[in-house]
Amino acid sequence: MAYTKLFTSESVSPGHPDKICDIISDAVVDALLTINENATAAIDCLATKDLLIISGETNIPENQLPDIKEIARNVIKEVGYTKKEFGFYPEVEIKLIIKPQSSDISQAVFKKEQGAGDQGIMFGYACNETKEYLPLPFVLANEIMHEATKQFRNGQFKHARPDMKSQVTVDYSSKPYTVHTALISVQHDDIQGKEYADFLSYIKKNILDKVIVEEYGLNADYKAIINPSGKFIKGGPESDTGLTGRKIIVDTYGGVAHHGGGAFSGKDCSKVDRSAAYMLRYIAKNIVATKLAEKIEIEVSYAIGKPEPLSISVDDFGTGKLKENQYIELINKLFDLRPSCIVVQLDLKKPIFKRTASFSHFCRVNEEFTWERLDKVEEIKKYLASN
Repeated sequence: MAYTKLFTSESVSPGHPDKICDIISDAVVDALLTINENATAAIDCLATKDLLIISGETNIPENQLPDIKEIARNVIKEVGYTKKEFGFYPEVEIKLIIKPQSSDISQAVFKKEQGAGDQGIMFGYACNETKEYLPLPFVLANEIMHEATKQFRNGQFKHARPDMKSQVTVDYSSKPYTVHTALISVQHDDIQGKEYADFLSYIKKNILDKVIVEEYGLNADYKAIINPSGKFIKGGPESDTGLTGRKIIVDTYGGVAHHGGGAFSGKDCSKVDRSAAYMLRYIAKNIVATKLAEKIEIEVSYAIGKPEPLSISVDDFGTGKLKENQYIELINKLFDLRPSCIVVQLDLKKPIFKRTASFSHFCRVNEEFTWERLDKVEEIKKYLASN
């Protein structure tokens, strides 16, 4: 029997109930940062049929808060829940529970030298499998969702509704890697017979094949599984309650690398759950781009209120040119992992976070996020040449 090594990653569309909550949470963060670049935020949402609850804490005074309900309604409309028959729509009831940030947290974090917003562990990862420096199954799953969402929003994807999921399995048994299975579930209008069959055929040709075969030049003989439930009419928050921060593997590396456990969306970047994870991705990507390793994972830990990381560890999975202590020396020399320095280096006080909440915070080629830049490659090379 032939040896087979398979790995699977998934992604979801902005219309997925958890992702709607992520997007709304980050849209609120952006609005708070627009008011004050030093705004703190910890915003969570719960979405269900006919109801959205938005809760959290901020240091912005109540009389200066933006119109959070209007922000949420605009997101719901933008995502595509435009009809009351969807069970979730712009006019849905919205309850707000927004409180001041705890003074205990504030005094611990915002001292002479800013400390970490909480304790925790964070990971960053990069590999050379794709131009995105991310694992192939994860990139494909994300791109399938990106393509399906784009066609849904421009009206090209007839009968589709907002809630969609994808899952891609790659066969790593030999190079070049091949796609073993591509799975996609797309919420749809109440159609049947030939109309539904045409809908499924459209997905195979114009979404799966377009991404896997046309855009990425991979094998056309993969197994396609489309809407395995048979029908998917009811979706979104109407059928599955959504929560902020419940798609953390979709947000990061598709299960290939570790995740520290803290969600990103809804948090300003004094929270190292977000800012340090972005920084570690930045470091890992630049190290792999320098060809020091084929893949690398970096972990740091923090204590609340303390600026310096408590620990740093590096794993290159046996693919690298340096020892762990040499990677750590390089990181300490060229990258400052204190929270205030991360925020400055990656320019994280701008209202950019709503755009991060869909299709992973890292799987971006056409959008410029500071943590995806490869502007440290030459500096790393110079450092290595002098040491």
